Amino acid sequence: MCQLLGMNCNVPTDICFSFTGFQQRGGRTDQHADGWGIGFFEQAGCRVFIDTEPSVKSPIAELVRHYPLRSTNVIAHIRKATRGHVALANCHPFMRELWGRYWIFAHNGTLRGFRYQPSKTARYRPVGGTDSEAAFCRLLEHLRRAFPGGRPGPRQLQRAVSAVAGDLAAHGTFNFLLSNGDLLMAHCSTKLTYIVRKAPFGTAHLMDEDVSVDFNDVTSPDDRVAVIATVPLTDNEDWTALAPGELLLFRGGEPQ
Repeated sequence: MCQLLGMNCNVPTDICFSFTGFQQRGGRTDQHADGWGIGFFEQAGCRVFIDTEPSVKSPIAELVRHYPLRSTNVIAHIRKATRGHVALANCHPFMRELWGRYWIFAHNGTLRGFRYQPSKTARYRPVGGTDSEAAFCRLLEHLRRAFPGGRPGPRQLQRAVSAVAGDLAAHGTFNFLLSNGDLLMAHCSTKLTYIVRKAPFGTAHLMDEDVSVDFNDVTSPDDRVAVIATVPLTDNEDWTALAPGELLLFRGGEPQ
């Protein structure tokens, strides 16, 4: 199985600390060595880095680890291939445009028996061979047709995504992160956790690397940061587990 990492904040924030621990799970402290990727939203733009190398060996991952790119929404993924061979086209997160905004998506799990067969008029088609990318295309195609007048409000969008997620989860494990740069949605099928860091801040210690940070030194009192991960990244903080079937919408650094 793969692992997911997401971040949603009220101010642009770097993910260097969390990514330092997450990177180790891509071949050193865990077996997710079939590629990795990360996407950073910056206003209307989005930087996406993907690589077929294990994240612990990837020079691109080292760049991300030490380069403090600041974003309000980030999605990262380390891959253990179950569907689709090891190839750049099969690395998450996947990116598409809908309603004049980029959307990025990463999935943990396997959807057995799921086949996406786009119609001739379908806008979204997979490039690679993963069930994950096919599910993303299926989801966006549903949203495009469900709201022909344009982007709905956050609650309408959440309900629509939740309905499709329920249908797809019937085929297997469907933990995923989805963001359009304004909000981030996290869906739990089997395992997903999150933490919200806000004042008063404390010190956090990574589980996969002997690294600590005192957030009082790197934040302001008004900062609010939500971090979502398949498995908690720190061993001295209280993470909240999502319930199976739960879909949370994060905006401004906290669940809505």
